Amino acid sequence: MTSTAAADTRDQGLRRGIGTFGLGAAIVNVVIGAGIFSLPAGMARAAGPYAHIAYLLCAIAMGAVVLCFAEAGSRVPTSGGTYGYVEAAFGPLAGFVAGVLLWLSCVLAAGGIAAAFADALAGLAPVLGAPALRAAAIVGILGILMLVNLAGVRPASRLIAATTVIKIVPLALFVIVGACFVGRAHLSAGVVPGAGGIGRAILLSLFAFQGMETALGASGEVADPTRTLPRALVGAMAFIALFYIAIQFVAQGLLGGALAASHAPLSDAMATIDPRLGLLLVVGTAISMGGWLGSDLLGAPRVLFAFGRDGFLPRALGRVSPRSAVPATAIVTHAVIAALLAVTGTFETLVVLSVLSGCALYVGGCAAAWVLRRRDVALVGTPLRLPWLGLWTLLGCGSMVAVILLAQWDEIGGLVAAVAGSCLLYAVASRARVRAS
Repeated sequence: MTSTAAADTRDQGLRRGIGTFGLGAAIVNVVIGAGIFSLPAGMARAAGPYAHIAYLLCAIAMGAVVLCFAEAGSRVPTSGGTYGYVEAAFGPLAGFVAGVLLWLSCVLAAGGIAAAFADALAGLAPVLGAPALRAAAIVGILGILMLVNLAGVRPASRLIAATTVIKIVPLALFVIVGACFVGRAHLSAGVVPGAGGIGRAILLSLFAFQGMETALGASGEVADPTRTLPRALVGAMAFIALFYIAIQFVAQGLLGGALAASHAPLSDAMATIDPRLGLLLVVGTAISMGGWLGSDLLGAPRVLFAFGRDGFLPRALGRVSPRSAVPATAIVTHAVIAALLAVTGTFETLVVLSVLSGCALYVGGCAAAWVLRRRDVALVGTPLRLPWLGLWTLLGCGSMVAVILLAQWDEIGGLVAAVAGSCLLYAVASRARVRAS
């Protein structure tokens, strides 16, 4: 068994205080974001009553990716998550590109969710729609969550666990209560899609499944990582897949053909039973957004920390607070950039690029799992050894490449440009490191 570096050296100063439930809750929280409250309508527009097929296909593809990430994570449980896996397998350039794509996707998503959170508050209190108050709401929510994360990894993971439970309650109520009122005729209502519709639905559902890589950014602070990482990852993603399918089934069963035209499908669906239940889903949407941002601020700043630690970005980003043992500068930097994006509202135009960046990351992570197994790399303890890893690697890589090809050519060009820009940034950073040494 070989080791690329000692884990306690790579993540010196960080405390491994995140357990299985805490990490699993962070994964659930960041994957089940605000999107699930509106996604069923988009799925219905794309695939009609056959949306569950797109979910199943996406769940199978993501299942292979999750298995690969489970083994790679148990072998390289370090801050930065996918950045660490790819770097250990393919070298610093590939790792840097993966890290840039990961962080870019995270910070753009954080800006978009924070903006949507402010808009949701404005829906409840219209006065908050004024530009100054909207900006104050964005800075306020990100500032509060930033302070919680600066206090330490334990309070941050506890907050995430609490908000996950609170967020799951209205969704679970939607599934349990709504299932009692499903109309059989509604389940087959809607426009029958063509192949293009199913493909678009797969893209949409993949966006809903993405996010585990954000929570895995805090892998350097996971306790007993060779056991905790695989258990939390597989358990959380299996739960999410079943939950998504159940939510789509109930939404279709309650609204039928009207689901595709709904702007707030879960709220509208529950309102058919009782208007008060519809209001509960509106509140659940706001809580979901806040919880998602909390998970993002736990995982994504660790990518910046890893870059600073390794000398690719200013060293200040790689420093750990001696009081709370967290990468304070990286957390503040990530929160500030997310707030600026949210205030300017630029995220919406880059949603598809975020999805494609995630697909590229998954290809790199799956391939890294295979290479790390071949080299028998393990930073901490005895790693997970999955049966048929080669099959999962092929299925994961192949399915993600297929999803990328479903996008428009200009969207694919945007992904290529992001990769090229990352390579250029790496070259500049590497020269700076040489001169500094």
